[in-house]
This record gives sequence, structure tokens and C-alpha cells, in this order.
Amino acid sequence: MHANLSRRHVLMAGATTTALSLLPNTAAFAASTRRLTAATRTIEVNGKAATMFAIVGADGSHGAVLAPGERFAVNLENRCGEPTIIHWHGQTPPVTQDGVALTGLEQLIANGAGQGYDFTPRSGTHWMHSHQGLQEQRLMAAPLVVRTAADVQFDAQEVTVMLHDFTFRDPNEILAGLRGKSGGNMSGMGTSPGAMGGGSMPGMAMPSGGPDLNDVDFDAYLANDRTLGDPEVVRTEPNGRVRLRLINGATSTAFWIDLGELQGQVIAVDGDPVRPVTVRRFPMAEAQRVDVLLRLPAEGGAFPILAQREGDRQLTGIILASPKAAVSKIADLATTTSKPVDLSLEARLSALSPLASRQPDRVHRVRLTGNMASYVWGIDEHEWPNYRPLSAAKGERVAFDIVNETAMAHPMHLHGHHFQVTALNGVPLAGAMRDTVLVPAKGSVRIMFDANNPGRWLFHCHNLYHMAAGMMTEVRYI
Repeated sequence: MHANLSRRHVLMAGATTTALSLLPNTAAFAASTRRLTAATRTIEVNGKAATMFAIVGADGSHGAVLAPGERFAVNLENRCGEPTIIHWHGQTPPVTQDGVALTGLEQLIANGAGQGYDFTPRSGTHWMHSHQGLQEQRLMAAPLVVRTAADVQFDAQEVTVMLHDFTFRDPNEILAGLRGKSGGNMSGMGTSPGAMGGGSMPGMAMPSGGPDLNDVDFDAYLANDRTLGDPEVVRTEPNGRVRLRLINGATSTAFWIDLGELQGQVIAVDGDPVRPVTVRRFPMAEAQRVDVLLRLPAEGGAFPILAQREGDRQLTGIILASPKAAVSKIADLATTTSKPVDLSLEARLSALSPLASRQPDRVHRVRLTGNMASYVWGIDEHEWPNYRPLSAAKGERVAFDIVNETAMAHPMHLHGHHFQVTALNGVPLAGAMRDTVLVPAKGSVRIMFDANNPGRWLFHCHNLYHMAAGMMTEVRYI
């Protein structure tokens, strides 16, 4: 294995070359590092085999769980058969360890090569995924959980659930179809509750103004790589507590999470603790994470935890069941169609550790632009790679007023930082700390963050196909 462990530098626009990070290259690092491998695997979905990607630990486990106080000292080996790079979603490392080649600050990892990473991780429920092409759609993604001492002492069984949308098709063919480059073959594209009839292009909004939903109709929806035809059953203790670590790793699908008979408390989002909020059903956009604390009934039983695709009936999920409880088969279609995912949970959240009170030094009005008809998505009418960067200066409090001018919702993710949600559709609030926020169709969200991690950081829609079609820019400062 070749380890690329050299010192890296960043050339900022209008600035001199500045060393931002020294990647690990010592024997001590080699002795203490954990190994992750980007590989391939075969899974069975609806009775059919498919070769997909994977990110696995040395023991074969999917993803990684770090102990309290453990550094993110990782050697990533690429054995997937093609170049890749893995982004540590939710982490705030130096910019040269973010796992992104698009800025030019890192290089793709060739098949058969490796790359070292070493930084202090941010605790909470996070995940890792490819930031190369459309590999994420082929399941190059896995949980990344960083536990705290309080987590260890807490009397609760931890259950991590990662959601995916799955296709047997080549993701590049899907993107070409969305862009209208496949000879008019639009099969596999999703439709909107407001889509026009009479053979018009799916996803176009009706004059009624209903939002466009679901760019793609997928072959299956997975929870921990399984459908409801053969769901994961997690055995639990009657009257016990369960901490659900939910991760929406879907590329293009938002879900409603339904706890069924159980009532839970949201205790963290995107790895950041919040004041507890009682829930039974709540929305999750792409790339978001929600930690839910559940108390199971003393009499035991089987309790499905379901995720329903927005604007549709499709279901996936897992089952929590006491040791002797019988588990019945669950249909993969709900009886009713779900409404579009919204900000109903977001409006109820408040951070346990909010930003210090301070007025912003810099405000950017960020317009989300584009449409389904042309399938060109942008920020301020600029599409990657012809983007217009967002500037800042180190130490500033920065606000983004994100205004969605399109008929689709967009889950917006900022690399290298966590921000506080401070207004929803013009209504101020002292909201949650996050790294990904949903901006509804024709809606607006204000976020604020402290510019305390210099570099060139991607800011993009986490609908993979929207990002690939241009909805991405950079935040730059030194």
C-alpha cells in the first residue's frame, strides 16, 4: 500500500500559499491507527444480487465507532477498483483532511493506494461517504459514530440505522435521463403530487404551486442494507431504553420517521445535542441525523421503526423486539401517501450549546436556483464548476440567508463547520446546531456560524443529483 502522507498547502484566492495541516507520517501514528477500507460487496435486494461499494473496518464491521477520547487516526485503503475519496460528514478537520478532491486541496486515492488522516473528532452521530462522482449512490457510505464518556455511562442500548435509496441502474444513466440526454427516456424519474398529466415531464409543478418531489423512483429503500421483506430485527429488553442513531444516507430521498406505538425524545441532530423534544413522527432530509431516546414497554413486544418516503407510500425500516416476541411481516407500502417533508421538527429544536450571542459581521444572501425542466441547479444562478465563492474572514460571525427560488426543497450542507439555525421563513428562532438544513421550496432559512476553520469549504445541496447538476459553491477564507 502506498500512503500519501506529505505536508499539504493551500493556495487561497489572492493570498499566499499557507500550510494548513500536516498529515500523519510517524511510526506512532502507524501503531495507533485504525484501518478503513473502501471495497466492494454483494448484497441481495428483492431477491436479486447487486455489487455495491462499502466502507468497512478491520473487523469487517460497516463504518466506525470511536471510543471516548479516541483520535480520528485512520488509514483509508482503497480496494474498490476505481479512484475514490471519502468525506467525513459532520467532522470539522483541517481543510486538507476533509475528504474532498473538488477544491484541488486533496487528490483522489487510486485503487490499491491509501491515505492517512489524523485529527480530533467531533462527537455524535455522523457518517462517511464518497465525494467522488456518483459513488455514494452505489452505497459508498457508512456510519461514523463518535461516543462520549456520557454515552458510555448512559443506560441505553444504542441502535444505529442508516437509510438508503437503492437502484440497480447505473447512476450516471439516471443523471443523464434527468438531464434529458437519453433520447427522451425518462423512466426511473420520480413524479410530484403536482406533476402535470398528459405525458409531460415528471416533476414539473402545477399552477397550484405544490412542490416538486422525488427526482428518481428507486428500486428499493433500505434500512441497514435491508428492505422490509427481510428487515433487521434488533432484540431489546422490556422496559429498557434505546438510543436510536438515525442517519439519512439516501442520495435523493427525504423520509418521515414513524415510531409507531412508541414515543421518543429527540436528543440530538447532526451530532449536536438539543433540548429534548417529544416525537412520534418527524421528518428527515437527506444527510441529516437524528438521535431519539425510546423507552420500551415493560410487557415487551415487537415495535417497527419505519421511514416513509415523502410524497409516496414506500416504506423501509427495522424492528425492535423483546427476546421472545414474535415478529410479523410488515408491508412495504403505507396505507396513505405522506406529505412533503417540512420544517415542523426544525421549528421545535433548540441547541443545548448554541453560538455565543453576537451580531453577524457578514451576511450573504444565498439564492438557490434552477428547475426540474432543464435539470440545471445552481447557487445565485451559477453552477459548479462555474461558481461564485462566498467570502469570509477568520474570526467573523457569518450569516447565510438561504432563499430557495425553486419548486423543490434542498438539504444544504456546509463542510468544515456546524451552524446554528436562526430563522425559518423569516421567523427568528434560537434553533439547533447543524451541518445540514432543509430549505423548503419557495422558502428561506437563516444560518449563522463562526469562521474558525480556515480553508476552502464546499457548500452544496445534499441531493446527490442536484449537486452533480451544479448546486454547489465554496466558502473561502484564510
